[in-house]
Amino acid sequence: MSLLRFLAVATAYSVSVLAFAGGYLTNTNQHASFLRMIARGASVSLDGVYSNPAGLSFLEDGNHISLTIQSAYQKRDIKSQSPIFINSQCPDGVRSYHGKAAAPIVPSVHYAYRKGDWTIASALAITGGGGKASFDKGLPLFEASAIGMMTKETNGALSSDMYDISSAMEGRQYIMGLTLGLGYKFNEHFSAFAGGRMNYFMGGYTGHLKINLRNGVAETLGQQVYLQAYQQLLAAGIDAQAAAQQAMAMAQQQGTAMSQKLDASAIKLDCDQTGWGLTPVIGVFGRFGIIDLAAKYEFITNLNIENDTHTLERPASAAELLRPYENGVNTPNDIPSLLTLAAGVHILPSLRATVEWHFFDDKNARMADNKQKTLERGTFEYLAGIEWDVIDRITISGGYQRTDYGLSDDFQSDTSFACDSYSLGFGTKVKLTEKMAMDIAYFWTTYEDYTKKSTNYNRLGVNGTDIYSRTNKVFGVSLEYKF
Repeated sequence: MSLLRFLAVATAYSVSVLAFAGGYLTNTNQHASFLRMIARGASVSLDGVYSNPAGLSFLEDGNHISLTIQSAYQKRDIKSQSPIFINSQCPDGVRSYHGKAAAPIVPSVHYAYRKGDWTIASALAITGGGGKASFDKGLPLFEASAIGMMTKETNGALSSDMYDISSAMEGRQYIMGLTLGLGYKFNEHFSAFAGGRMNYFMGGYTGHLKINLRNGVAETLGQQVYLQAYQQLLAAGIDAQAAAQQAMAMAQQQGTAMSQKLDASAIKLDCDQTGWGLTPVIGVFGRFGIIDLAAKYEFITNLNIENDTHTLERPASAAELLRPYENGVNTPNDIPSLLTLAAGVHILPSLRATVEWHFFDDKNARMADNKQKTLERGTFEYLAGIEWDVIDRITISGGYQRTDYGLSDDFQSDTSFACDSYSLGFGTKVKLTEKMAMDIAYFWTTYEDYTKKSTNYNRLGVNGTDIYSRTNKVFGVSLEYKF
């Protein structure tokens, strides 16, 4: 893979995995109640606007509103090993790359109004992404592709000890969702919901890559070219003065050619992206004694994002490869359909537990270059949670979530990788007054490392291994008021 093609691929996926809980493009953490208990699919509280909209029909009559603020932080690390990286400074060919994704403030507002059998529900939240991901020192694919290109273009005249690669990539993604729907309670046991979510995508990426010769390398190469040419000219019978002049001209010509090759590797990108799509949502809820049963289905969201490109600097030879990132070009970025099933039990009046299952149909949601086809299947999630009213005004809770992606080596890349994981959350809900309550929670995720081995590392014809790892921590507070 050439350096130019690398950046074309990298920018396509640089912002595709910023979601902090849920599938590749879906945030299920919409409320602090989720963070503290996780399994909220049978909730009959206000957070059900997202997790169980049909259950809102079991709220008290009146208006209910909440404001949630979350702070989420991720780290993404890649450990790479390949002969392509071996030089005097890296004799074992092992290099490490560190990335960060941060969303210091992730707000959301939920609202529901119930009157008799009817309920109106609405929410404004960041339903996907919600942060920036940056690799300040580039990625293994940056370095490997640059090294491979320079080796090929210079016929090995430049080793990786002779130059430095300056590169960085930052991507951002926010999917703002406005939900609106209507619920109806048929009887004391059964209710249903129908509505939709308008999703507005805001994102983009910035990146650069440039190769610079180290101090003294240019002079050394120039002297080598000059001496070799001078000796060849003398051997051909040319007098010393003429040979010196011609050798100097040849050295200058070689220097110009080398400079042009280095300049050809310089790329700058700065592009904003926007798009929108509609998600139909339906749900049902049943209460039968101490058992609550709930189901929700979010249909696939057909979403195309359009480029607003401010900077796209590249040589003419890369024009076709980078054409997808020109101003006005559209790229598919569907939000997959989601099915959730949940069962809750009232063990005691003060003690409740829930188990839940999610399925994200990622394999049928369009991605750039049809990347979704490389997945083995969609994503499964298994959730469980429990909450206990310690006293009338204080509830404590905890929960667990297991996320199992249908990953494959072809899906994983330096700029877009996922790892199977389990998450734990805990927190408390405090009734401040008869009308006001506050949820406080902490949620963290432990990821399994994903190892990708290749006999054609980054299409360079050598062996190589990438080990992908991640961390994730979220803190959230929700303030709820009813009137």
